[in-house]
Amino acid sequence: MDRPTVPFAEGIPVAATQKRLSPHLAKVLCLNDFETLARKKLPRPLFGFIAGAAEDNRSLKANFTACDDFHFVPRVLVDVSARSQQVKLFGKTYASPFGLSPVGISAFLAYEGDLVLAQAAQQANIPAIMSGTSLIKMEEVAARAPQTWFQAYLPGDTARINPLIDRIAGAGFETLVITVDIPVWANRENNVRAGFSTPLRPSLRLAWDGITRPQWLVGTMLRTLAKRGMPHFENSFAARGAPILSRNAIRDTTGRDHLNWKDIADIRRKWNGPMVIKGILSPSDAVMARKIGADGIIVSNHGGRQLDGSAPALRMLPHILDAVSELPVMVDGGFRRGSDVLKALALGASCVFAGRPFIYAAVVGGEAGVKRAIQLLGEEVDRNMAMLGVNALDELDRSYLVPAHPCSPF
Repeated sequence: MDRPTVPFAEGIPVAATQKRLSPHLAKVLCLNDFETLARKKLPRPLFGFIAGAAEDNRSLKANFTACDDFHFVPRVLVDVSARSQQVKLFGKTYASPFGLSPVGISAFLAYEGDLVLAQAAQQANIPAIMSGTSLIKMEEVAARAPQTWFQAYLPGDTARINPLIDRIAGAGFETLVITVDIPVWANRENNVRAGFSTPLRPSLRLAWDGITRPQWLVGTMLRTLAKRGMPHFENSFAARGAPILSRNAIRDTTGRDHLNWKDIADIRRKWNGPMVIKGILSPSDAVMARKIGADGIIVSNHGGRQLDGSAPALRMLPHILDAVSELPVMVDGGFRRGSDVLKALALGASCVFAGRPFIYAAVVGGEAGVKRAIQLLGEEVDRNMAMLGVNALDELDRSYLVPAHPCSPF
């Protein structure tokens, strides 16, 4: 198998790789470092939007600790000099087994954030999913980064579903991701306390939050207004939606509680490319997705942002794979290290997605920041593969793991 296409620094001292980076990115040694730096750069409402989840953040916290349920059982004295972390999904070969989850309003968090994320991922040859609550037109992103997948939040008004699907296809996206875990919006008290809403309402507090973060104010907000005008929710429907900043505009996010599997089946008959269902936690729902014709599943609790107390995706992953082992089953939620990625792959995941760390990287360093995040995670995967004693990711299975606690489910 070919060597990875991402430029991982095997055998090269860290100091040598850092010389090719800007000083502030050279100090970033892991994905968690981006969060620390992004907190200093973003206004409080915007950082709160990314970092927060629902109610008491139980699911958010559980996502981060789920990987601790498993320990590695490495193999030694294995020739791992020919290792590769390539994976295949839907007929395409990607350089690494991880990708970028959709993150809403990315272009208001980082300048041209939707483009930055998609382009960095395409250059690294890893999958990226554009959010349906994005602020740059899907057509522009598809033209600049045509390998990008598109995530749709289905409109509550079913008459608007087909025009949206037609628009996504017309833009040139090949892979459609449908998020299905939002019959209603969650109780995101974190957002209220941080002063975040969509659209954002002008206020003295919001103005002060912006003024006290001049890098974001000048480098993202004012630059966006000068070059692109007021950002709008461009991709929730076939037509343009509400502006991100408005005193009076109301964003239409209601009426999804009646949507059901028939709506997904209707889309399956219409959509010609790979269709992925995101937000599955139940094995019975995974079976239903397969019956309807889904080409893949992303096991997810929406980053802890919907039903607080819902199970971590990694905990449910083995059960879903036991139910639909023939489908590509992907996973997201709380993954920050190469070791986290490899644990999910050993459990049977086809690919691992993460959202927050990559948008933090875009906030900190733009496209170069996202590339640095991809590089760091790829290096960790490569290094840990060597220490596990595997040359190819399909060598990994559950024998490389042991439960951290005797009663832990496997």
